Amino acid sequence: MRWSWKLGRIAGITVQVHWTFLILIAWVVAVHAARGATVGATLGGIVLVLAVFACVVLHELGHALMARRYGVATRDITLLPIGGVARLERMPEDPRQELAVAAAGPAVNVVIAGALFALLAGTGVTRGLDATVLVGGNLLAQLMWVNVVLVAFNLIPAFPMDGGRMLRAVLATRIQYARATRIAATIGQGLAVLFGFLGLFNGNPFLLFIAVFVYLGAQAEAQQAETRSALAGVAVRTAMMTRFRALAPTDPLQVAVDELLAGWQQDFPVVDGGRVRGMLVRADLVRALKVQGPRCAIGEVMRENVFTVHPDEPVHAVVTRMRSVGSSSVPVVDGDRLLGLLTLENVGEFLMVSAALREGADAAPSAPASA
Repeated sequence: MRWSWKLGRIAGITVQVHWTFLILIAWVVAVHAARGATVGATLGGIVLVLAVFACVVLHELGHALMARRYGVATRDITLLPIGGVARLERMPEDPRQELAVAAAGPAVNVVIAGALFALLAGTGVTRGLDATVLVGGNLLAQLMWVNVVLVAFNLIPAFPMDGGRMLRAVLATRIQYARATRIAATIGQGLAVLFGFLGLFNGNPFLLFIAVFVYLGAQAEAQQAETRSALAGVAVRTAMMTRFRALAPTDPLQVAVDELLAGWQQDFPVVDGGRVRGMLVRADLVRALKVQGPRCAIGEVMRENVFTVHPDEPVHAVVTRMRSVGSSSVPVVDGDRLLGLLTLENVGEFLMVSAALREGADAAPSAPASA
């Protein structure tokens, strides 16, 4: 994720923090200052926030390690003011595996809360736990309750929380995946509307924020499921572009500029000796024009070591991989022979045409029965 700082690697997974995390630290300091807290209490509040996000990292690691068990890699974990995000390459196809991956995160928080309660009980600090406050108070008790809240919040049956994915996974064991997603998304959006009303009547901006977050998350998940359903069984060769222009690494950037302005192609496979050597994407082309000019050789600007796909691979799996690495187009090859170009834009066009054909078929009158 852009504007993120790498903190390190845990279990082979990069952990990074987004710059907006500093806003949360500033808010904690402001709350303590507004309540007249001492410097020590303010530092304690910052320590609590850092401890909470350590628990968030463990929560996301729970998802990542469970996904790894099913052969799904995690690109990274990013800390944001609203929590953490583990970027999985994909969700497991088996609903039972998806359920296990979704449940692994909250399960980590249950273990942490239980361990903290046992520690507090072992030291005799169990009285007054129901009176834990934001400013001051026992740090371990505060952290325990935060983990309880994290469990409750993540189990809300609405996307993009874990509860929504768990609900979808349970439904998908009995009905079609796309339909299960629609049902779970509808439930999530209904809860979002409820949160919105509660936020308006109570004047609680946090509930309004959650309402928008949940509603948009449910909508995005439903759209992804519809796309996955529409692309089920579709091979790359069906959706790839076969009319495209390939460039040579020795060509100047001006050749790519001419092609870009004359047609519709934005990314260009770079071929030398009949083999794909890289890709020249529009963003790199524009950047190189500013710095190196139109006479610069394409080979100096192209992206090397790009992944290629076979025409018989499933489109949905390829699109998922493209999005995970931030690629808008990939060359389609059979052996060393370049056959086509698969772009996210062309996949979108394929989906649009397929939807129109289905609607046309559904609307067409049936043929009269013969006498």
